[in-house]
Amino acid sequence: MDRIDSEFSRFLVFLSMFDNTYSKNKQLIELMGNDFSLKHFFRLNLEKLVNDKTISKMKSWADENIIENYFDSLKGKGITLLTSFDQEYPEKLKGLSDAPMFLFCKGDLSLLNRPSLAVVGTRKPTNYGRIVTEKLVSEIARNGIVIVSGLAYGIDSISHRKCLNEGGKTIAVLGSGFDNIYPTDHVALAEQIAKEGLLVSEYSPKRRATVYTFPVRNRIIAGLGDGVLITEAGIKSGTIHTKDYALDYGKNLFAVPGNINSELSALPNDIIKSGQAECVTEAKDIFSHYNIKKEKDRKESKNNFQLSLEQQAIVSLLQDGMKDIDYLTKNCGLPIYSFNSNLTMLEISGIVTRLPGGNISLS
Repeated sequence: MDRIDSEFSRFLVFLSMFDNTYSKNKQLIELMGNDFSLKHFFRLNLEKLVNDKTISKMKSWADENIIENYFDSLKGKGITLLTSFDQEYPEKLKGLSDAPMFLFCKGDLSLLNRPSLAVVGTRKPTNYGRIVTEKLVSEIARNGIVIVSGLAYGIDSISHRKCLNEGGKTIAVLGSGFDNIYPTDHVALAEQIAKEGLLVSEYSPKRRATVYTFPVRNRIIAGLGDGVLITEAGIKSGTIHTKDYALDYGKNLFAVPGNINSELSALPNDIIKSGQAECVTEAKDIFSHYNIKKEKDRKESKNNFQLSLEQQAIVSLLQDGMKDIDYLTKNCGLPIYSFNSNLTMLEISGIVTRLPGGNISLS
């Protein structure tokens, strides 16, 4: 949401201030009918949906100036508020029954629609877990797949850091608001991700983490990943929530096998044995699901391919980030038949990538 330009958008901004659940927010919107004025809102029977404490807080904040100042403060902190009604809201989440109504974002929004892999696991990995996670993330990130994780200790932070070290892109999904990064040891990492990747939270900035926010947060991690990779986790690990969400959402589930005597390989070994997850021993086991070439092959393809003037016209429009097909066809100066044929050649050569939602980016 770029600005508050209607009563409906003002009401959405107002709702985003209170961290209600998706189902509760949906019910409140339905209760409003076609009148989204705050005056109408407080004439409704709200007691069935929100408690007295929340109603009291809502009444104290139900002022246009307060709402405008709150929205301006988000923009001042570099935070973009996406609602499930916005065109920019990620397609990967739109079809989910429990998708968050609000996403607070800091960083490169284009990453939300790029090919991605969620990498999750234990907060206390063994040397084996650290090594295999770094090895797989390194090659996956170098091949242009966005790494999604949760900024936690262990596998999460290892994945984020390794991805950034390889020059890749990563999304961190928080279990708190941006003003209360948890764990506090990872504040610097979060700031780096906001600059080089993307921070995402469904919680308003001042919301603190609780034991309940992290399992709920895991559904967004699973939703934003085209697949979910578990490298090391115990059978009772919180990772099991992400695994369950991935299966519910029909995502590809991958797992790294480990020592049968190690408790921290119990979950990956179990879901491989049960057929829930595909066994991964090298990155190419995952690449086959993303229709991409290995980095070496792609580089050789690029190096051996000479761009024509028409292809250069398309590539130049993509230098500052992804664009949709309509933008490219209008601005490249080529007839549509020439544009389509040259775009196809660029795809075949691994120079550009077609993304969900009709978007194109440089590979």
